[in-house]
Amino acid sequence: MSDYISSNTMKRLPFYLEYLLKIRDEGIVNVSSKAIAVALNLGEVQVRKDLASISKNGRPKIGYEINSLIGDLQKFLGYKDLTDAVIFGAGKLGTALLDYNGFEECGLNVLMAFDSNPKKAGKSDSGKPIYTLDELPMIAKSMNISIAIIAVPAQHAQEVCDIIVENGIKAILNFAPVHLDAPKDVIIKNENLAYSLALLSIELKAKK
Repeated sequence: MSDYISSNTMKRLPFYLEYLLKIRDEGIVNVSSKAIAVALNLGEVQVRKDLASISKNGRPKIGYEINSLIGDLQKFLGYKDLTDAVIFGAGKLGTALLDYNGFEECGLNVLMAFDSNPKKAGKSDSGKPIYTLDELPMIAKSMNISIAIIAVPAQHAQEVCDIIVENGIKAILNFAPVHLDAPKDVIIKNENLAYSLALLSIELKAKK
């Protein structure tokens, strides 16, 4: 195992975990680095290096014991320790994220959503609460909210970001297609769906 994990390796680890969970459900007990590489379209040497950085599980001619490797990945990624998150924006994207039941497998506990429109207050289809934005200060004081997910229109994103920062939340996942300004101690990760789809389209055309 290595003390240093590159950012590129970190980005690949969740894909290893997703693949391993899938083949475990199919009844597979052991898997080779070659099989993982082929399935994920990666180099075999790269797979071995990535997994060696977080696990000592690999054995020559046997490969990796899947349950043990899954445990090592989940422990390293912190998936066993749920982190509380809330969503800002209860539109179609926000409510879809709120009701998605796969976040807990990734260590994320999405608790609730907030929206500036009082008419959206209530509960989502899965029964999770949706509050008005002016209720955030009171709720934030009583809960340890670690992550905010912004799913509002671009023109409102900075305003919502400012409110999030004012209420002590230090990590933001931003789905709005706009740059956000925040203090240096606030972590922001941007997820631009339109940009990702455009790249996917370009790659598809290149293959054709």
